[in-house]
Amino acid sequence: MNLVKLTALGCMVHASSLSTAAEDVDRRLDAAAAGTVSIENTAGSIMVEGWSRSEVHVTGELGSDVEELVFERDGNVTKVHVDTRRRSGRAISTDLVIRVPQNSSVNVGGVSIDIVISGVRGAQRLSTVSGDVRSEVFEADTDIETVSGDINLQGNESVSRAQLNSVSGDVEVRDVAGEIEVSSVSGDLAVAGGRWSRVKANTTSGDMEFAGELLSNGRVDVETINGDLDLFFNGNLSAEFDIETFNGNVKNCFGPKAERTSRYAPGRELRFTEGDGSSRVTIRTLNGDLSLCKD
Repeated sequence: MNLVKLTALGCMVHASSLSTAAEDVDRRLDAAAAGTVSIENTAGSIMVEGWSRSEVHVTGELGSDVEELVFERDGNVTKVHVDTRRRSGRAISTDLVIRVPQNSSVNVGGVSIDIVISGVRGAQRLSTVSGDVRSEVFEADTDIETVSGDINLQGNESVSRAQLNSVSGDVEVRDVAGEIEVSSVSGDLAVAGGRWSRVKANTTSGDMEFAGELLSNGRVDVETINGDLDLFFNGNLSAEFDIETFNGNVKNCFGPKAERTSRYAPGRELRFTEGDGSSRVTIRTLNGDLSLCKD
């Protein structure tokens, strides 16, 4: 009798474990060639890849406590949402690979997720609270936000607009052309390559590095509280420079030297014109050294 009860109990436990096991996903849905794909995931990872087909293909593994994967299309919008019904813990962690039409726009959001985007030529809106974001951009606009995580954005020098914000994390951008706005409260900022018409950057505590070409009638605005700034210009440059620093050394490869703003205070300022001055570079720093150079 006891053996029968134990056997029955074992079967119940086994059935229960199967019901809460992680679920493999492999689903497809026809989609608009240049529509929008909306993706939400609470925890885990999202990898989005652009491809030549007019369909969305979702593969991966759902966490054992996930209620369901909402996968549906409404007109030009395809939705891929991981529904956890407010549950928390490791059992909701879900890892998905999502292939989308390459001209799609993608909106990806989550709480504790890493995001990787490749081959997507439409606009991108990417947001995570705790996680890293890695993406490549073409001609379309890109907006990326993370509270605790790094951002890495790779371009191909096509003109676009990029806005990147990280509270506690580093931001690295390569070969992104056009307009870029980047900020971090506690993290380093690095922008290399590309041809800029507008750059706006600020950080509270972190170093900044910029290297690229400033186009005619372009503008660079930089503010930093604590951190060093290195600014290197490629190509022909024509710009007016307006620089103020409270506590830090200024190295200027263009020639003119920074002057003290007061006999009794440590502040320095530097104003000069390079070429015909068609562009404008404005820099404000509180604590940190500044270096300006050109090729």
